[in-house]
Amino acid sequence: MSARRAALVAAVVLGLAFVVVVAVTTPWDVLPGGAARSPAVDPTTVVPPERIARAEAFAAALRPASLTSLLLGLAVAGVLGLTRLGGRLVRALAAPLGGGWVWQVLLGVLALVLIGRLATLPLAAYGEVVRHRYGLSTRSWPLWARDVAVSTAIDAALTAVAVLGLVWLARRAPRSWWAWAAAGAAALVVVGSFLWPVVIEPAFNRFDPLPPGELRTELLALAETNGTPVQDVLVSDASRRTTTLNAYVSGFGSTRRIVLYDTTLDQLPDEEIASIVGHELGHVATDDVLAGTLLGALGAAAAVGALGWLLPAPRVLRRVGAASPGDPRIVPLVLFLAAAGTLLATPVQNVVSRNVEARADVRALELTADPDAFVAMQRRLALTNLSDPDPPEAWQWFFGSHPTAPQRVALALDWARSADP
Repeated sequence: MSARRAALVAAVVLGLAFVVVVAVTTPWDVLPGGAARSPAVDPTTVVPPERIARAEAFAAALRPASLTSLLLGLAVAGVLGLTRLGGRLVRALAAPLGGGWVWQVLLGVLALVLIGRLATLPLAAYGEVVRHRYGLSTRSWPLWARDVAVSTAIDAALTAVAVLGLVWLARRAPRSWWAWAAAGAAALVVVGSFLWPVVIEPAFNRFDPLPPGELRTELLALAETNGTPVQDVLVSDASRRTTTLNAYVSGFGSTRRIVLYDTTLDQLPDEEIASIVGHELGHVATDDVLAGTLLGALGAAAAVGALGWLLPAPRVLRRVGAASPGDPRIVPLVLFLAAAGTLLATPVQNVVSRNVEARADVRALELTADPDAFVAMQRRLALTNLSDPDPPEAWQWFFGSHPTAPQRVALALDWARSADP
């Protein structure tokens, strides 16, 4: 069997394994006893009509820019990755430093990431203007620029490490590079998931312990009841950037902690904060982060297997002007394929995510036994975060990572009926 055919077989097998794991592990039935879920409640029972109009106006102002930014970024990556232009750029950048392949990869990735970010920067700035206009963003423009610079630097650095490893393997093991790279991609996904809360999160926010008190004690007890004790309860200085409300649980084992936005702490009563935290602890109880990480690792390995079949194809190499998969001129094509693959995987990720979020909602209801607080919390989140309670079906199917507020309220009412003796 040729190396290309072996890579294709591996990609197909890993892809099928991914589909099977998604089908088996996704919680399609989340209510006790597999009870059927009711349709979403009338949005006007969750958010007053005038606030629905405001949320819809906010979404109407932001969605076109978001979609345009997505497509523009993909188009720029396509122009550089599907022609010889990107390869020429990679070579030209490294020429003053001797033109070595390592410099070609590192400088090429940096330039390509910067070009993509600069192309979409005006749309990102417009999005920030919209968030300011509707009172969701509190960031100063210097802080916004700093956040863009830091996120771009992190993106470029992580991408450069991954692509440098791939090209090195392709040069070192011309026949089996894709197998080693697939294993490496899976490992990077796992390591990144573990390091994110302790390395990346502090680059954007400051975290301080929640002072001792009734709420802290209640949240730690909730984690114990959930069977997932946490090391600390922290408060993030989110108000430097936003007025939105949120909380989450991050980390694994000794790094696991509950994180509250300071906006959440300031605006929500304790019982609603407990409901939010109960939802996040529900993710921990069912190992949702670990399951998502393993699915991501499996998907990354399948994608690299597909690269092992595609990149050595003579027609592909001729199109981009590369001699082999180990030629740095292949880098722009790899980045384009990664962007396109991520976009294609988005609706699959989100259909899984919506069901996982619904299961976490049920866990929050079970932990707190307070559906009234859950419903009140969902209403407050929808009002404060300007969530569209009734987005277009196609948009929700493709981009919606969470159920809508009316859907979540309907789930809470279903749970209350099923729990009523």
